[in-house]
Amino acid sequence: MVAVSLAAAACGEGQVDGSVRLDDTVDVASVRALPESARQDQTLRIAIAGVMSPSRTLNAYERLVAYMQSRLGMQVTIDQRSSYAEVNDLVRTGQADIAFVCSRAYLEGQAEFGLALLLAPEVNGEATYYSYLIVPSDSPARSLADLRGRAFAFSDPLSNSGRLVPEYVLYQAGETPSSFFGRLEYTGSHDNSVLAVAGHLVDGAAVDSLVYDYLVARDPEIAQRTRIIARWGPYGIPPLTVSPALDVGVRERVRAVLLEMDKDVEGQTALAELGVDRFVPIEDSAYDAIRAMLNALKGVAR
Repeated sequence: MVAVSLAAAACGEGQVDGSVRLDDTVDVASVRALPESARQDQTLRIAIAGVMSPSRTLNAYERLVAYMQSRLGMQVTIDQRSSYAEVNDLVRTGQADIAFVCSRAYLEGQAEFGLALLLAPEVNGEATYYSYLIVPSDSPARSLADLRGRAFAFSDPLSNSGRLVPEYVLYQAGETPSSFFGRLEYTGSHDNSVLAVAGHLVDGAAVDSLVYDYLVARDPEIAQRTRIIARWGPYGIPPLTVSPALDVGVRERVRAVLLEMDKDVEGQTALAELGVDRFVPIEDSAYDAIRAMLNALKGVAR
């Protein structure tokens, strides 16, 4: 699910001991090729950073790539990286044309090199999501304040739900993550954060609501082993972004194809694989709440 996969993954700055792998990465140049008879006048390069395990994230995109190739009549490739920063760098350096990124990563890229909105996924009729604060089900914690001095998991340094939101909540209380928590870990993805909490490898984590809800729907045991103690948001959903250098004509063709995906069976199947209802237009103002948090934290020792 890419409400799951559309939101992204992370660099493994920290490591949690135990059975959860925190450094699993994949770098894939292409997932499927067009038949030789297809017209390939240009290659469209998509960059992703998966919030789920790399292989699961990549598999979710295979039908999307096949659909786009058949509708656009051009080669479409996927390059999966382990962090939002790496994905942004691919777009910045001209190695990717469009990218699925976190909401915060979009704003960082917009400020740095003009990364632009293309469309947004709509999930359960909404183009928003939340940051969930979760703890083990047997934890006595009832709020973030109860996690002082404890081990806490972030997903990615550029994650909104997995880092920025709890960091901002702490800032409002006059704290920083390093002053408040006893130990900080970067797990590499939201599903790893959930599993780290479920396995008592950390005492709490902030995770993407879309990923958490997806995992609970697939494995009810996750709900039995974890508990949500805070819900922050809503925020503009992680968008599909486009390089400012991409030809306008190509950009509009891609946009038109994605907007029509939910109108035919093949497109609906690809969307279902991603866990998305459809792609919809979205305004930059949808990310103002995240932008405000970033502005508030500028210059703050973190």
